[in-house]
Amino acid sequence: MIIQRVVLNSRPGKNGVPVAENFQVEHSTIADTIQAGQVRVRTLYLSVDPYMRCRMNEDTGSDYLLPWQLSEVADGGGIGIVEESKHDNLTKGDFVTSFNWPWQTVAILDGSLLQKLVPQLVNGRLSYFLGAAGITGLTALLGIKEKGHVTAGANQTMVVSGAAGACGSLAGQIGRLEGCSRVVGIAGTDEKCAILVQEMGFDAAINYKKGNVAEQLRELCPGGVDVYFDNVGGDISDTVISQMNQNSHIILCGQISQYNKDVPYPPPLPPDIEKIRKEKNITRERFLVLNYMDKQEASVLQLCQWIQEGKLKVRETVVEGLANIGAAFQSMMNGGNIGKQIVSVSK
Repeated sequence: MIIQRVVLNSRPGKNGVPVAENFQVEHSTIADTIQAGQVRVRTLYLSVDPYMRCRMNEDTGSDYLLPWQLSEVADGGGIGIVEESKHDNLTKGDFVTSFNWPWQTVAILDGSLLQKLVPQLVNGRLSYFLGAAGITGLTALLGIKEKGHVTAGANQTMVVSGAAGACGSLAGQIGRLEGCSRVVGIAGTDEKCAILVQEMGFDAAINYKKGNVAEQLRELCPGGVDVYFDNVGGDISDTVISQMNQNSHIILCGQISQYNKDVPYPPPLPPDIEKIRKEKNITRERFLVLNYMDKQEASVLQLCQWIQEGKLKVRETVVEGLANIGAAFQSMMNGGNIGKQIVSVSK
C-alpha cells in the first residue's frame, strides 16, 4: 500500500531556529497484510508541540525523549481510526491514540501500544484527546496540583506565561477552578490577550511586546505572585520571579524561549534571580507529567467533565493536510498559534 509520510530532512542545529524545510513529505509503502496483534490505522489528527524541538537535535538533552533520526519518519501524539484489526481488544471503526504515532497517512501499529478513545467524553471533538483531554491538559492539571500548592480560599494570585499556548491557556483556567482568586496571563499579541480575558476567564493579560512588563505586573498583581506557571523561561520569567511572594511556587512546565539554545534543562536562573528565589524560599522543581501516570485516568475524566460542563474553554489552531505539518511546526515555534496546534490529516 502506498502512503504519504513526513521525515526529518535536516536538523536546525542546537542554536538554530526550525523551519518547515527541516521536514520533507515523501511517498512510501507499507505491507498489504497485518500480523497477529497488529492493527492498520488511518491517521486523523497529529499533535505539534514545543517539546519536539528537542527531538530535532542529535541529543535531546533528556533521558525520556529520543531524537528523531534523519530520513526517518517523525512521530508524536496522534489519533486514528482502525481500518483492520488482528488485535483482540480492537475492532474496525475504533478510535485510538498513541504518544508515538508516526507522521504518515496510514500505519500498521502494535495494538497493545494503543489506547482506545471514547468520543462522547469530549462531545465528539476527537482532537481534544491530543490537547485539553490529553497530555497537554494533564500537564496543566497535574502541574498545578502537584507543584502549585493551590489552596481554595487562600486568596492566591497565579501568573501564567505563554498563556495563549496549548498548555498556558488551560493552566490559567484550571488555576481558577482549583481555587486561585486572581489569574493573570502573559502573551505576545493584543488578540491573544483579549481571548484570554474575554473567552477564558483570565482577570487580566499582559502583552509582553508592549510597555514595561514589570510595571504592568506590579499594577495587576498588587499582592505579589503566589503561583507562577512558567511556559517560557528567559527574561519574562526573571521579571515574574522578582515579584513572587515568600514561600511561593513555580510550576516549571516549559522553557520555549530557551529551546533554540544549547543550554541544560531546566536552564539555570541568572545569579540575581536565583538569589531572590533562595531568599524567598520559592520552589522551582522540574515537573514531568510522565511521573504521575497513576493519576492519569482520574485526571482525564476531570478534564472531560470540565469540558462537557463548559468550565474549560478549548482553543485549537488546526492546519489541514500532512504536507503542511512542517509549516505548522515552524508557526508554533514562532508563537503563531492560539491554543493547541493540530494537523488534520484525513476526515
